[in-house]
Amino acid sequence: MKFALIIPAYNEEAHLPATLASAKTALESFNAQLIVVDNNSTDRTAEVAQSNGATVIFEPVNQIARARNTGARHALAADDPPHALVFLDADTTLSRETLTRAVKHLRSEKICGGGATIISDRPFPAFVRGMLATWNRASAFLGLAAGSFLFCPAQAFLDTGGFDERVYAGEEIWFSRALKKWGRRNGKRRFPIITDLPITTSARKGDMFGSPMIAIQLFAILLCPWITRSRKLCPVWYRRPKN
Repeated sequence: MKFALIIPAYNEEAHLPATLASAKTALESFNAQLIVVDNNSTDRTAEVAQSNGATVIFEPVNQIARARNTGARHALAADDPPHALVFLDADTTLSRETLTRAVKHLRSEKICGGGATIISDRPFPAFVRGMLATWNRASAFLGLAAGSFLFCPAQAFLDTGGFDERVYAGEEIWFSRALKKWGRRNGKRRFPIITDLPITTSARKGDMFGSPMIAIQLFAILLCPWITRSRKLCPVWYRRPKN
């Protein structure tokens, strides 16, 4: 089965080498294309991606949902398009075992999409660890994939229209729901969340913003989901503190 692994990246020159190294190792022996979407970076993101063997696509509008869609549409426009799409964040490492499990799910005719639970590359403060544990439980119970790692059949992406470009954060939640709705219509009701082989993501946002700021941002979105329609009101995803 052919698939595309798509990594949206905005000013990720520091984290991309580790992410791409893990992705290339995981992709060995698979029929897959590695795509990095340079989301209007001002650093060496594109150069780093190219030097690590990725196909680089430029998306000028700095929005995660749009970057994900741009990468997917590029892959699907090929003469020999992939059968499935896998999305990975630029600060997230992927093991071969997790990817193999995802591909096994994708080969099934019963799934509409899926994801994996998350662990951090180093310890978070207790409060943030609690939030992450809560998310992992909710993800597995409700069948919602984190944006860090999400996979789906190519046809599901095409039929649903991909990620909602009206929002600047949480686009993976809306996409997960759209995939499950598509699955109910097409007899593909399973949305597996891989819990025993979690993906590893960076704790850097805790370093950048501090736990209180992250908590405030998440609670604000829970209380007022409409703020995800404003890039300015989602600084944890788009602002890079100088220090």
